[in-house]
Parts: sequence; structure tokens; C-alpha cells
Amino acid sequence: MKTIILAGGLGTRLAEETDIKPKPMVEIGGRPMLWHIMKIYASQGFNDFYVALGYKGEAVKKFFIDYYTLNGSMKINLATGETETLERENEDWKVHLIETGLNSMTGGRVKRFEPYINGETFMVTYGDGVGNVDIKALLEFHRSHGKLATVTAVHPPARFGELIVKEDSTAEFSEKPQTHEGWINGGFLVFEPQVFNYLPGDQSVMEKDALENLANEGQLVAYKHYGFWQCMDTVRDRNLLESLWQKGNAPWKVWE
Repeated sequence: MKTIILAGGLGTRLAEETDIKPKPMVEIGGRPMLWHIMKIYASQGFNDFYVALGYKGEAVKKFFIDYYTLNGSMKINLATGETETLERENEDWKVHLIETGLNSMTGGRVKRFEPYINGETFMVTYGDGVGNVDIKALLEFHRSHGKLATVTAVHPPARFGELIVKEDSTAEFSEKPQTHEGWINGGFLVFEPQVFNYLPGDQSVMEKDALENLANEGQLVAYKHYGFWQCMDTVRDRNLLESLWQKGNAPWKVWE
């Protein structure tokens, strides 16, 4: 099954990084966020990727061109220029890097993939969010209800620590990664091809033109994900993810 990853936005709130690269190429643990997202899918058997390029798409192309060549050990004969690969960690991925316009909106980028989908069910996610989402369970849920679209609903990350006060005294303080009330769109979407009918062109917004209208027509359902989820919208978010990775406590690392 094909998975579309939106990787063309500007990422203005991460300007110190995104001045030179698109947000999905900002690194966590020495690897781009895009790589982490693809590992989540591929580790569960979904390895056919369609990456929607826009802002500084050449950085994404260069990463994947170099990935095969530079990922691993090699020997170089400086006299002849011959190179020999000694060992390499390969990924069994098919990666399609598709230009979807510099100024296209989210829906417009998805719309550009209509010729590639061939009338099949497909998946879409954002290039700046990770989670320990069970992709197979998500897909099974989508198929069970017969609607046109499924969105993964997640609890939003808490911006502040939780302070529990009892009888005017502090009882507990916890720096919680997520709140326990309310749900938001966490990406990890599953669409039927009819969703393209809700996206008229490059300036269509997936969330407004497709998801809102589908919801109004009773064609959108939510798969509730109770596990870990975190976006990388700000420097604080990036630092949190980096800290979890460095501590060996990255819940989204569902691969070996």
C-alpha cells in the first residue's frame, strides 16, 4: 500500500533549522524526522513511499541519493578512484520523490498524487510527527467501517507540567508528555481514492476541504491512539524528541 508523506512545508517556527532544509529533514538522533516516520511504517510492512516535495526539496533528494552510497563502510583506492562497499545497512524501501509545488497547500500536495494511486486505498501522514501507532490495526479499523477516510486521533502534548493541588498544598507535579482530555488530528490517515474529489487543486487544504467536509457527510471516522505521539513544531519539541532518543527512551522506535 502506498504511503504519502507531506514534506514540502516551510516550518517557520523552526527557522534556525529550516532556513537551510525542510522541516522533515531536521535531525533527531542524527537522522531526519522523515527517516523516523518511514521506519515506523516500514517496520510494520508498509514500505512504498511517495514523498511530497516543495520547499527545499533538493535536500530530501540529496539525502536519499547519498543514503545508498554513504550509509555503511567502504574502501577507496585513491590511486584509481575505485570504491568498494564493505558493509551496508540497507532499507527495503521504494521511495518516490515527487515535486508538488513550492506554494501548494496540504490538500493540493495530496491531489498531485492522484495519478500514482491507481484507484487504491492509500495512506497519508505529515512529515513532522511520530508515534508508536499500530499501522496494521489502523488499516484494519479503516476497512471495518467502510467510510472514505480515517484519521488517527491523539491526545495533544501538554505544554506545561501538571500541578495537582489538594487542600491548598502541592500534592504532585508531573512533566507529562500528553494531556488526557481532548483529541486532535495526529496524521497517520487512511483514504479511499474518492477523497481526491474533495481536493480541487493546489490551493486546497486537506484539513478544511477534505476532512471537514467528509466529517459533515459522515464519511470520516477517528482511530483513537492512546500511545505516544509527538509533533516537531518548535525547537522545544525537537529538543524533547532528541532527549528521548539520546536516553534510549524513544517510544516511536517500534523497529529493532
